[in-house]
Amino acid sequence: MKKVTKIVAYSVVLICCCVGASVIATNLVNKKSNKVVYVSEPGAPYSTLPSAYLAASGKMQPVDLTEAAEKTVHGVVHIKSTVKSRTQTYQEMPDIFEQFMFGARPRQRQYRTEPQVGYGSGVILTKDGYIVTNNHVIEKADEIQVTLNDNRVFNATLVGADANTDLALIKIEGDEFPIVPMGDSDELKLGEWVLAVGNPFNLTSSVTAGVVSAKSRKIGIYEGSESIESFIQTDAAINMGNSGGALVNVRGELVGINAALESPTGTYAGYGFAIPTTIVKKVVTDLKEYGTVQRAMLGIEGGDVLSMRQDEKNKNLDFGDAIDGVYVSGVMDGGGALAAGVKEGDIIIALNGKKIRTMNELQESIVKYRPGDKVTVTLLRNNKEKKIDVELKNSRGNTETIKEGDMEVLGATFQDVPDETRRMLNIGYGVQVSAVKNGLFKDNGVQRGFIILRINDQQIKSVEDVERIYKEAESSPYPVLFVIGVYPSGRRAYYSISLSED
Repeated sequence: MKKVTKIVAYSVVLICCCVGASVIATNLVNKKSNKVVYVSEPGAPYSTLPSAYLAASGKMQPVDLTEAAEKTVHGVVHIKSTVKSRTQTYQEMPDIFEQFMFGARPRQRQYRTEPQVGYGSGVILTKDGYIVTNNHVIEKADEIQVTLNDNRVFNATLVGADANTDLALIKIEGDEFPIVPMGDSDELKLGEWVLAVGNPFNLTSSVTAGVVSAKSRKIGIYEGSESIESFIQTDAAINMGNSGGALVNVRGELVGINAALESPTGTYAGYGFAIPTTIVKKVVTDLKEYGTVQRAMLGIEGGDVLSMRQDEKNKNLDFGDAIDGVYVSGVMDGGGALAAGVKEGDIIIALNGKKIRTMNELQESIVKYRPGDKVTVTLLRNNKEKKIDVELKNSRGNTETIKEGDMEVLGATFQDVPDETRRMLNIGYGVQVSAVKNGLFKDNGVQRGFIILRINDQQIKSVEDVERIYKEAESSPYPVLFVIGVYPSGRRAYYSISLSED
């Protein structure tokens, strides 16, 4: 089997159509092999697939997939996302040295963005119009338009998005919409037949068939230490525009959300990858209830035993008789694992009785839970099996529910700054903007990833600080937020955001 090499970067390609519109094509580029993983773009013709067969009564017989197709094709929608052209103004802070030496003031910058249009797919989950899709399909969109398989068109609103799992939840108004029933990806078996349903090449809902080729695959397309990859790999044709569409089993149940393909040509000629419903169900529930994902953390660092055994630099590590599992190379301060007694050198082999072979499987298992949930970790210590109960915690080291700030007018979701980013920028506090929707932040040019350091000359150490200062400013005679911060690239920025309705 050809090995999927690590895909290292996102790139954005603008393609001009004959009518003068711009189409945004989000591609994931493998710089080592020049392969392209296309995730959302109109493109070239279909590939053909052989007919599906299975063994029955000792003979090869065709599989009837018509019922599954009929049950799901009406519940998969076409999504058009539009980023409008606008002139944006922001103020850039000079570096600290320049401020100190010359008392330099913020410099005003202005630029005009180009209009961008992207296409993808989505899956209707509820009769009242909740739709799941990929985050990259609707990211930064000013307008989201949904077209059903019967050609009805609706404007959609963004409920919430999670870049770490590349999932988003949107909503259209109405009732009695056709849905795709939720299935259990844990029950999928290698070689089991699945259908990929979506809108490839900007067409109406189409169906392709294939088998489950692998589970818990990591292909390295998502950046960030908190990103989660545990894909279902399939040879069902997943093409450009299929992003956000449904992967369903032969009973017509949703088992995954199509996200990417690995191909040497940019169209189907290899494998497709889908986000399993074990992840989808949890993320969608959290986005609907809280506006942001309640991410539980075990609190360990580690790697796959199998790959670590093969690395010469690990020859002094004691793996005992373990041939797979997750080797614990570090235990994080303040995490649930440390409090429960997990130690460096332990090998995790199961979680709540489910066998764990790789770090990807461990991540997929943990993502189902919320901070405060307790799990039983089975591990090997000194080659002896041991079970430990661990209370999972959030990134702040506690079990509190993290809610989207009560500041809807800002149109932003906030999160703690990842430790890796803190170290890179050498900052000891701050809150990061994890998503930007329609609102004052977007209107003033604040982009996702921006780290707020100070608002109205007060340090920002938590979402509660943002909310407190927002409420103070809202009720003051001068309702303005003076926001100072930095982007992960190191670029410092300053924004003056008026809360006045004028």
